[in-house]
Amino acid sequence: MDTRMHDLVVIGAGPGGYVAAIRAAQLGMNVACVDENPQLGGTCLRLGCIPTKALLESSERFAEASAGLAEHGVKIDGVSLDLAAMLKRKDAVVTGLTAGVAALFKRNKVVRYEGRGRLAGAGLVRVQGKDSLELSAKHVLLAPGSACAPLPGVVPDGDRIGTSSEALAWPAVPPRLVVIGAGYIGLELGSVWRRLGAQVTVVEFLDRILPGTDGEIAREAQKLLRRQGLEFRLGCRVTGAGVEGGECVVTIDGQEPARGARVLVAVGRRPSTSDLGLETAGIVPDDRGRIPVDAEFRTAAPGVYAIGDAIRGPMLAHKASEEGVACVERISLRLRSGQVGAPGLVDHDLVPGVCYTEPEIAGVGKTEEALQQAGVPFKKGVFHFRAAPRARCTGRIDGRVKILAHEKTDRVLGVHIIGSHAGELIAEAAAAMAFGASSEDLARVCHAHPTLAEAIKEAALDVDKRAIHA
Repeated sequence: MDTRMHDLVVIGAGPGGYVAAIRAAQLGMNVACVDENPQLGGTCLRLGCIPTKALLESSERFAEASAGLAEHGVKIDGVSLDLAAMLKRKDAVVTGLTAGVAALFKRNKVVRYEGRGRLAGAGLVRVQGKDSLELSAKHVLLAPGSACAPLPGVVPDGDRIGTSSEALAWPAVPPRLVVIGAGYIGLELGSVWRRLGAQVTVVEFLDRILPGTDGEIAREAQKLLRRQGLEFRLGCRVTGAGVEGGECVVTIDGQEPARGARVLVAVGRRPSTSDLGLETAGIVPDDRGRIPVDAEFRTAAPGVYAIGDAIRGPMLAHKASEEGVACVERISLRLRSGQVGAPGLVDHDLVPGVCYTEPEIAGVGKTEEALQQAGVPFKKGVFHFRAAPRARCTGRIDGRVKILAHEKTDRVLGVHIIGSHAGELIAEAAAAMAFGASSEDLARVCHAHPTLAEAIKEAALDVDKRAIHA
């Protein structure tokens, strides 16, 4: 078998792997990246974050054209849905971005191998697929990403009962849709199909939606999503799903079943680590399939590292990218000096999360429940978008900004937002917290008027009960 040498071999071309490969090449390494899919970018770009957001954008515009423009004095008659065109646009967005990653590889001289990459011992990677060969490298980075988590008793059939992959390409709007799982994926895709005309029922095991999100924000999100037409059945343990008489039936322990034309299983994701050859290098994953690593992303095998969805922490694309950069920067320092340095750093307490419903839901840092559980004294400031002039102008007044600060030091511990463009607004909070800002610091920053970001300033002022417009 042909053997080729590289300084670094990255297994996986998702947002963790491809970003790590490019950064390593920038640092002067001879880098190879192995991925079995013809399109680069991983699940996030091909079947997750990007196509979902494209459909969310298109479906929101359809909903607004159908019923949301009259108050602005814009009258439209005869709005109709061209689902095929909407799906074609979604695919074009994905194709353009995957081609962009390929161009970045070429520009940075990252060698790409198309095939399944598996460890064959520390420092060895076997590739099987379009390219079949063996790669030798002093450093190997595992960035395999994740796959849809299974639900006992529910077996997706790739058609009527499907995962997010199928729900991104249904050729027709289902009259009724049952979504199992009230996390980011379930709520986003449920919102897409609801806007396009489906009756959507969300079934969740917990007694709340958006687990891990600040409770107050999650409760408001549920209220607003219910107003948009989503039905919620909480505290339900799904025991099975099947097709009976042309109808999908989701059985629920002790309750009436949920019925629909299609079922979306969205109960989370699991690391794609079961077919990486970990045993050949002496790496033992934990009971959830995650690869144990130290603070520098090193596994139990010398020269083998892991990042992203394969290790502990939130399964988010931007978290994987930051870890990839931090990991290869440390590898580069070792190659140059033989010493461990500290250029690469990821603060896992400051990884923002965003749910791209409308309104969007975003947060960074600690939730109110986490601070209460830890016994941390805190104070809270809240500002509602209905009091923000810019929100009034756009007509999107639902939601609020919530800032949690330490009672004694005033350091910002958490920021949680539900509202239009919350995913953009949370960046200011993340930056402020990364530099140890206090709520007073945020309150003293001059914000342009009128902007939605003024709500952050007002919430910061409200921490000490001196908001101007509340």
